[in-house]
Amino acid sequence: MADRRPAPGGLPGLLAAVVAGLFLALPVAVLLARAVLAASTVDAASLAAVLDALVLSLVTTAVSLVLVVGFGLPLAWRLARRPPRGATLVETLVDLPMILPPSVAGLALLLVFGRRGLLGDELAFLGISIPFTTLAVVLAQTFVAAPFFIRSARAGIREVSRDLEDAARVDGATETGVTRHVTLPLAASALSAGLVMAWARALGEFGATIMFAGNIAGRTQTLPLLVYSEFQGSLDAALVAAAILVTAAFGVLVAVRLRRVGDRDTPS
Repeated sequence: MADRRPAPGGLPGLLAAVVAGLFLALPVAVLLARAVLAASTVDAASLAAVLDALVLSLVTTAVSLVLVVGFGLPLAWRLARRPPRGATLVETLVDLPMILPPSVAGLALLLVFGRRGLLGDELAFLGISIPFTTLAVVLAQTFVAAPFFIRSARAGIREVSRDLEDAARVDGATETGVTRHVTLPLAASALSAGLVMAWARALGEFGATIMFAGNIAGRTQTLPLLVYSEFQGSLDAALVAAAILVTAAFGVLVAVRLRRVGDRDTPS
């Protein structure tokens, strides 16, 4: 039976809700509509630039996700199951990139990996130059995206019942087997949500990338950087690139919400 109770605030509350909804949805709807119209007017050179930026974004975000999972999952497991002394400080430092201004994140990466950075001499000795390369794009994306995955994975692993893990150990499972066949499958929902959000954050990264990797077409110019560049020249190309980003972000959010709904509807 439908809930027919009046909304809080009555008519003023309803109007405020409508205004808020329009304020959030209308700019995106207009952008997508303009992008559809602009797609037919984009010249071949601009379209090629959009495709190059899209391919670079997909490749670099895929690599960054591998790094995020490879290094982030062991850290999340450690924080959830065997928190070290000073775990609160560690968790705060891990979460910090989520709220840092992106330009500050890019500057911080330069101070570590730049030619005059903390590791600059050692990297130069090895013949490695990171700033303004595709590798710099990957590191910038990893830096800003990793906290989203680690935070979600940490919460998911914490929610897994210790009793189930102990039961698996009693049945003869090794620690590796417990992790692979009990902990990770039961935390799969949180892990997948964190992975999707990390990918979306990496895909949309702008500030840290332009500070640390620059905006070099074909090498470091990802879709967000292309939107910025084309806005000053070809608005139609900028609209097409922006529409791709909006569509990807929308798809990510829908996927996360559908997964959560599916988990709630799954019998325990």
